[in-house]
Amino acid sequence: EQYEAKVTDTWPQRALFTTNSCRFNESDDCLIKTFGSAGNRKLWTFSVWFKRGKLGGSYALFVAGSAGNDEGTIRIEADKIDWQHYDVGTTSTDAQLLTSQLIRDPSAWYNLQCVYDSANSTAGDRMKMFLNGSEITSFSTDNNPSLNYDSAINNNVLHNIGRQSWNSSADFSGYMAEICFIDGQALTPTSFGVANSDGVWTPIPYTGTFGTNGFKLQFEDAAALGTDSSPNGNTFTVNNLTSIDQSTDYPVVNYATWNPLFRKGTTTPAFAEGNLQSTFDDGGANEFALTTFGASSGKWYTEVKWVSATGTGATSTGILDMGYSGTADPNNAVTNTFAYFGSGQKNVSGTASSYGASYTSGDIISIALNCDDNQVTFYKNGASQGVISIIAGVTYGFMTSDYNNKVCQLNTGNPPYSISSGNADGNGYGNFEYAVPSGYYALNTANLAEFG
Repeated sequence: EQYEAKVTDTWPQRALFTTNSCRFNESDDCLIKTFGSAGNRKLWTFSVWFKRGKLGGSYALFVAGSAGNDEGTIRIEADKIDWQHYDVGTTSTDAQLLTSQLIRDPSAWYNLQCVYDSANSTAGDRMKMFLNGSEITSFSTDNNPSLNYDSAINNNVLHNIGRQSWNSSADFSGYMAEICFIDGQALTPTSFGVANSDGVWTPIPYTGTFGTNGFKLQFEDAAALGTDSSPNGNTFTVNNLTSIDQSTDYPVVNYATWNPLFRKGTTTPAFAEGNLQSTFDDGGANEFALTTFGASSGKWYTEVKWVSATGTGATSTGILDMGYSGTADPNNAVTNTFAYFGSGQKNVSGTASSYGASYTSGDIISIALNCDDNQVTFYKNGASQGVISIIAGVTYGFMTSDYNNKVCQLNTGNPPYSISSGNADGNGYGNFEYAVPSGYYALNTANLAEFG
């Protein structure tokens, strides 16, 4: 089973919820804290909203302990949630919940809540996990702690968000938002979210008390991403995160990114920066990147910055039918492919012809997709290259391709790089280098609910 967590409307509650997240790009990106004293090690609640970057592998969410000490870990392990309490020196973990369900939708925001209550007389209630408001009850491993077992989490030991504390591994890839830790309470999911009118689990601000070591991280200050928004002032030290890692991609306004599940043939690009950067590393053939979602109606704008490019027909920026599942090069043979090549040519359903100026490393190519009038317009560094007619009735996503270790970065409104000017769409969404054409919008779920 795979959970879906897409948020597709503009429920008014979003005005009360933080509008930022933090983008973790592995590479020791993490937040660090050692509490001055232990809190309640038998009773606490942890809640986090997260959106995945890379899939598979091991990715830490919240971890406590250091080498030679007891350890507590909440992480994603091989696309499952793995929550462990480990007593170093024993032959096995003292407690572990490993889910059966897969958590591998890169377009989704998930809300995970872990409730620890080792003093509970019912063994099965000492560790409880909730995903998007529903309790998880199916586990590959289901070992509960002994009565009154003291967790490493909430002890006065090293705590990491986004990295495994005791060996600096399992670095997180993706986004986290509204991280809450409540010391001394076992809370229900309704403290952090609610199902909206469409039944979608939607965030609400936590307004209760936090206990001694409790904290709330909302990433509102780009210069101090570890700032605690709770009254406690339990601010975390920032490690390898900078202001560019503050993101406006968050659980209610969810931006399109590159989709690591899409592949053409047998290879895929290497993705980074919360799936906003793709490195086309195949030495002999083009690799393709396609966005996590697209549109079949409305008008949509995005920008692609080519960090490095071949500057030939191999460099491609365009749109592709979201339903494409073949193995052939879409630029050669697929009917619903429209692209602007680095050579300056255009591709219309597999046929190349003259179009505009060539482009290469350092250039920003904008795409204005008009699904209402069946047109697409490409821009080089803000200058229009002309209108191209497209096929009606197709759901298009944004696409790029190249090879030989060329790199591009996607900006659907939430850039992974610095913007020198700053332009938003008509709804106030997005941060673009160039002015958004009138009537066009950033590709996020809030805009899709209104115009898609």
